[in-house]
Amino acid sequence: MRAVRRPGMPRAFLMPWLALLWAQALAPCVAQGGEPTNAKEASEKKAAEDTAVDEAFAKWKAALPPEQQAWETVLEENLGAFYLPLYKRDKVKGSETAWDYLRDEPGLPRVLLIGDSISRGYTLAVRKALAGKANVHRAPENCGPTANGIKKLDIWLGRGKWDVIHFNFGIHDRATPPAEYEKRLGEIIARMKKTGARLIWASSTPLPPESKYGDPAAIVARNEIAASLATKRGIPINDLYSSIAPHLAECQNPNDCHFNSRGYDLLGGRVAEAIEPHLKRR
Repeated sequence: MRAVRRPGMPRAFLMPWLALLWAQALAPCVAQGGEPTNAKEASEKKAAEDTAVDEAFAKWKAALPPEQQAWETVLEENLGAFYLPLYKRDKVKGSETAWDYLRDEPGLPRVLLIGDSISRGYTLAVRKALAGKANVHRAPENCGPTANGIKKLDIWLGRGKWDVIHFNFGIHDRATPPAEYEKRLGEIIARMKKTGARLIWASSTPLPPESKYGDPAAIVARNEIAASLATKRGIPINDLYSSIAPHLAECQNPNDCHFNSRGYDLLGGRVAEAIEPHLKRR
């Protein structure tokens, strides 16, 4: 960039003007506030941050008792590429999560929550509501569709004895053919009944209209199939769909099936209310 000096133009005027033009020309190449200036730098920065989190998490895990280390290994093997990095970052920061290792309080019944990201969202609220009444665990992943339940149920059940299992499959099954959904859900129920636990089915929460999730009627249809199956097999139904439906405007994220903190607190309270009557001290 070259500026032409007009005859008689004072240098005292020209130099600040040249400096301003030069700064504007360089601005796209200068990192602002330490931010990366291009995709390559952004990728390298993220990789460095991820490595630092992995190293800090490994150090934290190595200092844990063996039983808790075993639980962390289960999470590492099952949380997947989306949730595992988020979980590691939370633990490195010292944050409480739905997947935290839970040391059972002796004498209290053991409860297992099985479900997708909605159940993950209300897990902490359930634990808080049932504190001193039950040891509330959750499956070590976003449980997803019934196909994943068939594959992973033994891992979720683990080796412990469960007194109550509160479970749900639906949002991830919205495209599963109805007959296949009913068949898979029936197989999952049969396997869980063998544990001797009291089973509680939770209906899937509503999908927002005109969203990326497709037709909201798909969830209504899956809930009807599951409710019919639960009734035939003597399983109580926790109708979360009806419980949260009147509160969607203030509790569900815009154009999203997930909820804000108020929504998860409401759902968690409803789940705790459904579980508590079935609790018996050991």
